[in-house]
Amino acid sequence: MPAASVSDCVPLSCHSLSPVWLICDTEVFNAYPHRWWDMSQRRRTFLSSVGTATAIGVAGCLGGGDGSSGDGGDTDGNGSDGGDGDSGPAARIGMVYATGGLGDGSFNDQAQTGVIRAEEELNIAYDESQPEAVQDFASLQQQYAQSSNPNYDLVCCIGFLQADALTENASQYPEQNFMIVDSTVDADNVGSYVFGEHQGSFLVGLMAARLSSQDFSAGAGSTQSDSTNVGFVGGVEGDLIGRFEAGYKAGVKHANEDIDIQTAYVGDFNDPSGGQEAALSMYNSGADIVYHAAGNTGTGVFRAAQEAGRFAIGVDRDQSVTKENFSDIILASMVKRVDNAVYTSIESVINDNFEGGTVNTLGLEQNGVEAVYGQQLGSEIPQAVKDEVSEVRQSIIDGDISVPTDPGNV
Repeated sequence: MPAASVSDCVPLSCHSLSPVWLICDTEVFNAYPHRWWDMSQRRRTFLSSVGTATAIGVAGCLGGGDGSSGDGGDTDGNGSDGGDGDSGPAARIGMVYATGGLGDGSFNDQAQTGVIRAEEELNIAYDESQPEAVQDFASLQQQYAQSSNPNYDLVCCIGFLQADALTENASQYPEQNFMIVDSTVDADNVGSYVFGEHQGSFLVGLMAARLSSQDFSAGAGSTQSDSTNVGFVGGVEGDLIGRFEAGYKAGVKHANEDIDIQTAYVGDFNDPSGGQEAALSMYNSGADIVYHAAGNTGTGVFRAAQEAGRFAIGVDRDQSVTKENFSDIILASMVKRVDNAVYTSIESVINDNFEGGTVNTLGLEQNGVEAVYGQQLGSEIPQAVKDEVSEVRQSIIDGDISVPTDPGNV
């Protein structure tokens, strides 16, 4: 496959995205509906790899090499031109997304929101890559780091599964600035951004327990009067997703020690069928509400909730908006402001105050995570439950409630 050229790159027009802090309610989304577009309508045209060892399309837009890299991933040779006339962009950014790709209505789309906002507000340009598998991370990171035409001021590595590849690449390319989301890499040229997922998950766990303990009906779902039972579906098992599980379980038990909690890991962030099968098993075993931390695998959880007439909780973005076909069963979402991490790191490069070797933690206190009620069902949740969630949120910030990060400690 011939490599694409920079002239092939087609920029994407998009809405203005100004900073906004999330609160535990739907009004913020009603006030800013333009921020949460249907990503399927705004995805760039991607160059896909063909076969098992073919050209990665991004190489053409990097301006170096013949485009060959071995392992392939879906990569965007289009990116954005940025800049204003002949002045050029304030910075050029390379985005390497997590497996699962754009259009997940969750983690990757949230990250893209941050770079699009930087394009509009900070006058940057960017190119982006969608790996098909974990083994693609190293080569994609390297291609951005090796490029000299254009030169990339920052390479954003989205997702904890990129940590091993980045640890090696950061030492091989000491002059290249990197940032990583959801993991830490101890290198002077890497800024690490981690979140208080356990804290936000505690809040949605508390809400789930309170609703499972009462007769509750809204939208297309209802709880079972003879059962107090909830579930959790994870993508790839490990320390990060374990933080979601631990916080969720702790929140459930904080509300009601007697509630049963079912847990399953699908082993993939891009397996909706696996997510649906896991969640259906839980609903059939009495679960009223299932919370997922599984990327696009979570789409299957939503399908299962509709099929069973039960409820689900989304993750990373307000999925009652990004997955609006399921808004009648999504009670809330545990939102992670990955967009803020991406935007802040880009801003620091432009302002010449990028600090490698640092770990930036974004929890409830920093508005890095939040429980956001669903657009359709949020108004149906009893006010007493919302008030308790709000009170507990402040108790966590004040240090009165300590939330575990290990499911084994719940």
